[in-house]
Amino acid sequence: MDSDKDVLGRVIKEARNNKNLTVEEVAEKVNVTPRHIGAIENENKKPSYEVLYSLIRLLDIPPDLIFYPERPTKDNEIENLVRLLYNCDEHTKKLVNETVKATVKAIIDNLP
Repeated sequence: MDSDKDVLGRVIKEARNNKNLTVEEVAEKVNVTPRHIGAIENENKKPSYEVLYSLIRLLDIPPDLIFYPERPTKDNEIENLVRLLYNCDEHTKKLVNETVKATVKAIIDNLP
């Protein structure tokens, strides 16, 4: 397990890479320098609250990954789906909801 000081940088770097964003792109969106993002990811630099908040939102990082890294992340995929839904407009949410319900019902109805 990572030590507390290693968690933040690792989580941010991993989330950035998962979104296929460069350090420069993240820095621009968060309104800091690329050097600052690099220092957070690689040099144990602690961001301000505002920067951390922006990074968590931009990169869709579950806060528990940072604040409770010892907790299991088995429901991470479900949490990611819920977070994605929060970014949808009402019409899209309704479509996704109806589609997911129908799909899950069909799967359950066809279980042996």
